[in-house]
Amino acid sequence: MNFREFGIILFVEHYEDCIDFYKNRLQLEVRNVKDTLTTFDLPQGYLMVEQEGVGYMHEKNRAQNPVVLRFDVHHLDEQVKVLKQRGIDFSQERLEFDWGTIAVLQDPDGNRIELGEINETSGSYAK
Repeated sequence: MNFREFGIILFVEHYEDCIDFYKNRLQLEVRNVKDTLTTFDLPQGYLMVEQEGVGYMHEKNRAQNPVVLRFDVHHLDEQVKVLKQRGIDFSQERLEFDWGTIAVLQDPDGNRIELGEINETSGSYAK
C-alpha cells in the first residue's frame, strides 16, 4: 500500500476538556476544527479528537481502552518538568526498561499517554 500519512482517531466524552488538554497542555498544533472533532498535527500524521466517546475519572484499563498514545521525546526528564509546569499530573514520572524510559499521564477522559525516551544503545523498543 502507498500510505500518505498515519492517523489516530480518539473518541472522547469530555470533548472540550480534551481539546484544551491536547492544544494548551501538550501544545499540539491544531490542523483543523469541525463541529464535533478537532485534528492535531503529529510528525508524519495526525491525532483526531472526536465527540461521542466514553470518559473515565481514572486511567482506563486495557479492557476499556487497549491503546496507549506514545510520544517519543528527547530528554524525558526535561519534558516531564515542562508539562508539570503546565499543570499536568503524572501517574508515573519515570519507569525504566532495558530499551528506555517512560513517564505516564492521562488525558481528561482517562486515556493513557506515555512519553518515551529510547536508550541510545538499544535503538528501538523491545519486542
